[in-house]
Amino acid sequence: SMPSEMLMKIFSYLDAGSLLCVGCVNKHFYHLANDNGIWLKIYSNCFAPKRTAWVTKSEQAETVSSGCAALHNTKPGYWKKEYIFKQITAVKTRVMKLVKPVDPYTGLPCRNKEAIKDSGLSWIVVLKDRAGKEHVMEKTSLSFKDTSVTISWYSTSWPCLDVLSTLKLFGVIPLLPDQSRASSKNGPHHYSLIAEYHLADLTESSVALGADKLVQLFSLNPGLIVGLWKEKNEIAFVMASLHYHQLLERSILGSATVQYTPPPNKPVLDDDPEYGLHIYDLHLDMHGGSCTFLCGTFKNLFGRKGNDIENGYLRLTVVSLKDNTKHLPLTGTAGFSWETDVFKGNVKDCYMMDVTLLDDAGKPFWCFSAPVHIKPSSKASDLFDYMGHIYTTDYEDSEGKVCVELVWLEETKEYFIVNLVLYISVKKVNKWCGTKY
Repeated sequence: SMPSEMLMKIFSYLDAGSLLCVGCVNKHFYHLANDNGIWLKIYSNCFAPKRTAWVTKSEQAETVSSGCAALHNTKPGYWKKEYIFKQITAVKTRVMKLVKPVDPYTGLPCRNKEAIKDSGLSWIVVLKDRAGKEHVMEKTSLSFKDTSVTISWYSTSWPCLDVLSTLKLFGVIPLLPDQSRASSKNGPHHYSLIAEYHLADLTESSVALGADKLVQLFSLNPGLIVGLWKEKNEIAFVMASLHYHQLLERSILGSATVQYTPPPNKPVLDDDPEYGLHIYDLHLDMHGGSCTFLCGTFKNLFGRKGNDIENGYLRLTVVSLKDNTKHLPLTGTAGFSWETDVFKGNVKDCYMMDVTLLDDAGKPFWCFSAPVHIKPSSKASDLFDYMGHIYTTDYEDSEGKVCVELVWLEETKEYFIVNLVLYISVKKVNKWCGTKY
């Protein structure tokens, strides 16, 4: 029953965050809280250039008249949208500046932790059931590695798996980062869709990674692990592994409905007849939660036009069966560690594989972080230097494949990598380098 003029006077004393919250009360408040006069004042106080010189009366009159024109010639809510857009742009610009310095060791941004903290970035999982209802999971824990971050969600109130249809992973940043932590936590946020996964027939359509006494692990591409309780077949936890390459762009620059698409690479003209086939550097991480099993860099990988292009793939040999001086041990017992509020465990013979392949200019060419598992090989061993069983680990996406062969040494209780080969899609090489093979 309060007159609109009185409400407008009250609203004019609110800050941006409070004004946005008031607009959610009802339609009447929403229209009043969209007032261009209030938002133009907020916008001007935040973004207008500060002037220290004295202004004349004519300049003041000109400013007032231009301000009135800005109010009368715009639709309701225009200056609110402009303010929000400017805030989002300011956050994005600040974050992108932080991640410009590159680590020469990995070829990736080296200030990711600082950028995540500065932007207030967090991640959420949104589960949608078949009736259209959404369930938001926010509680997370982070684990940082050389080239990726693993995000874990666990809760005692996961919805029943049988009724779920999709899972969406979002990056979330506060729209008003300059406010206090408490208000920015409950205030307006910008959502960036990173990936969407289908959960219908999860146990049949996804890759089974392994199991321990309590949970079963299933892998969904790209980079998602879903842990199910064995007895109830219900979700115990969800883990997402995000590679540092495009981590912040995908978490910030997308929208709530459309994923961020990176700009295409601009090929550099080169008269080398085998341009695009050589001088690749690989940084490889293999880890399982808190433990790192392998972390290494391999320089100057190359392929040949005749022998190493076959079936639409360029082959890059990293570790060869024939050269036992380059065979690599996995430190510790390969397995994936998980933890919830109450329970924790370790699923053996599976881990996260982080691949960072750089081109001859040191630019990230093919990057991913994904869960993989170790399985027995069907072929007989012809390795006379090792007395042990042969195992394999494979990964494949639209851009390439990774094939790993390992030997299990019973005496020392460890795996040795005896063969590691990357297969890069020729289509990707041609598109990236502007070549034609």
